[in-house]
Amino acid sequence: MSLKADFELMAQYNQWMNARLYAAAAALDEAELRADRGAFFGSILATLAHIHAADMHWLKRFAAAMPGVASLDAVRAALLPPLVRGIVSPDFGPLRAQREALDAVFVAFTREATDALYARPLRYANTAGESHCKRAGLVLRHVFNHQTHHRGQVTTLFSQRGIDVGVTDLSALIPECAG
Repeated sequence: MSLKADFELMAQYNQWMNARLYAAAAALDEAELRADRGAFFGSILATLAHIHAADMHWLKRFAAAMPGVASLDAVRAALLPPLVRGIVSPDFGPLRAQREALDAVFVAFTREATDALYARPLRYANTAGESHCKRAGLVLRHVFNHQTHHRGQVTTLFSQRGIDVGVTDLSALIPECAG
């Protein structure tokens, strides 16, 4: 499987899982969303906000390094949210809308990108101002891994509240083999 096909699947998985998590979160009241549950970022809402903010930071880096990639135009025009490092509780409704829009960007980006683009170096500075140069595909792999890691934390927080978000396995989206 090429990186392109793999990343297209990961972007679809990201979108599918975020839709499930945000649907479950929408069933909770604000107090439950904002309650400090002892997780790394405290609350369900803060963890969801961290995932969104980190995704925006990474996509902004891709957008800056790849000016010809049209699917990243919306990211170029968007404001960069602060990274969520503490218990930050944005409003759920706008965060959900921003998440849906960002997930659409991930899908469009992975459809537009090529294996050659993923093999290119990605030069960027992190939030501490440190410069890095890494293969773009490996950085995108990190982004998808980061999302999965923190979504696992959110599903645990839901499970502790007795909320089942259903199947979370990537294998649910992998097509069956023909014959």
